[in-house]
Amino acid sequence: MVTDNSSAIINKLKKVSTATIATCLFKKGLKNQFIQEVQPLEKGKSTMAGIAYTLRYIPAREDLNSIEVFKNPEHPQRVAIEECPKGSVLVIDSRKNARAASAGSILVSRLMQRGAEGIVTDGGFRDSAEIAALDFPAFHKTPSAPTNLTLHQAIAINEPIGCGDVAVFPRDFIVGDDDGVIVIPRNIAAAVAEECLQMTLYEEFVMEKVNQGSPIIGLYPLTDKNLKIEYEQWKKIK
Repeated sequence: MVTDNSSAIINKLKKVSTATIATCLFKKGLKNQFIQEVQPLEKGKSTMAGIAYTLRYIPAREDLNSIEVFKNPEHPQRVAIEECPKGSVLVIDSRKNARAASAGSILVSRLMQRGAEGIVTDGGFRDSAEIAALDFPAFHKTPSAPTNLTLHQAIAINEPIGCGDVAVFPRDFIVGDDDGVIVIPRNIAAAVAEECLQMTLYEEFVMEKVNQGSPIIGLYPLTDKNLKIEYEQWKKIK
């Protein structure tokens, strides 16, 4: 469930980039929060931001992973789709293995209809063109047609996972844009969101100055005293 406080954080995070967040987290000593080798199926969509809800796969074992397992109403993949809370991002640990799909368009469409904010896997999706056409952020490694049962066995829901070499804990904050997906630890998310808004405002000022022909020395980072005064005056009229 997304609380009022979480909603406020999410709204702020939707206004900043993963690049800005990555720099903010680096300042706080966190260097490995950007999920590797994952990209949006379709660029140009609105920034994704939500709370992590996780699904973990292990390598499939044939005697436990026949097509019949989908008839089980408690199958973890299906349960994850039906229980992922509104305002959450479903993050799937597929062990960076895209040789079989993590999910397809039917499950992703259901997730969208239930009010989730997006879906991320370090594996691949089948029906990738259909998923890309949805008004719903989706991130993966590469398209993959084979059913997940071929190589993946869904084993656990909403526990700590690894996704693209990043630790993801349930209720961490997840942000995705055209650059990729980044994970923000929950205990610092409010501070990160506010700091990133201020960083984004400053970067807007920098871009204005650069487009006017200003050099970046003393401007980026802001060390020039006169530019500091100018920036403070600029903020008052924004």
